[in-house]
Amino acid sequence: MDRTSILRRIGSIKGDITKLSNTLCAIENTDIENYPDNYAMLTTDAALRSELIACRMRHLLYGSTTTRKETYLASAGVVQGIRIKEYDGVLEITLPCLLPKRKQRQSTEFLIDPLYFTLSQYSDSNELPKFQQCVVCFSHIYSEKFHNRRVRDYDNLELKQLLDVLSTFIMEDDTGLLVDAYNTTEIGETDCTRISVMGKDRFAKWLAERENNLKTISDF
Repeated sequence: MDRTSILRRIGSIKGDITKLSNTLCAIENTDIENYPDNYAMLTTDAALRSELIACRMRHLLYGSTTTRKETYLASAGVVQGIRIKEYDGVLEITLPCLLPKRKQRQSTEFLIDPLYFTLSQYSDSNELPKFQQCVVCFSHIYSEKFHNRRVRDYDNLELKQLLDVLSTFIMEDDTGLLVDAYNTTEIGETDCTRISVMGKDRFAKWLAERENNLKTISDF
């Protein structure tokens, strides 16, 4: 990448940072109790712009240095706080944020790419299960510190790309004949998304355990 292209990209990123700073100032001056919708709109805009900035910085890094994409994204997964664990027949993946809405491609890229390389790195030292038939449970966890008007409809969330990544590593096939997908909304200490994958015969026990332990859980 030539110097002119680098400077043009940097200028665009600086412009986004200025817009982000202005939005954060507006958030500071918004009364969340009296104007929760305005607060939610501004906060969403700031979050998405932050992710856009991160994605543009990634592309600048890939295009102007010798840093390999997979090396950087594995580190990004660690920084983001993507966690993977296995217990009693369940593979659990915790993502550090709520899922973006559909068609917000830059936002999806921010999360999907590090998840892919985190799973790839995990599989190098751990034998991942390979499900022929399974249930994928998406637990959308909202912070108890904020207004519950932020809760979004499931059909407006970007789930398909997550399933595509998971199927690459742990599923024989992601067809609806073999894979059931469930969503639940929960209240927790902080915003995050927890994905639990298990055989279909394990689901009833998993659901009972979750209902006993959580502050709130939606009906399926």
